[in-house]
Amino acid sequence: MVAQSIIIWGGLALVSAIAAGLLAGWKNRDYSFWMAWGFIIPVLPPLLLLIMPRHQGPRPKRPSLDDDDRHLY
Repeated sequence: MVAQSIIIWGGLALVSAIAAGLLAGWKNRDYSFWMAWGFIIPVLPPLLLLIMPRHQGPRPKRPSLDDDDRHLY
């Protein structure tokens, strides 16, 4: 019983992450952010992306780890 629920949750999380990534790319959003949340909280991010309007302009770019290291603290 427990193993089946874990398998179902894992499958749902994978499908939700893939759907969130595809929808985020279509809506011109940061797909890695939405895929991560789609895996952690299945079903919610794809639903939110369906409700949100398409982002105008270029897709937001996250700074790389090297860019973060260049900041002086």
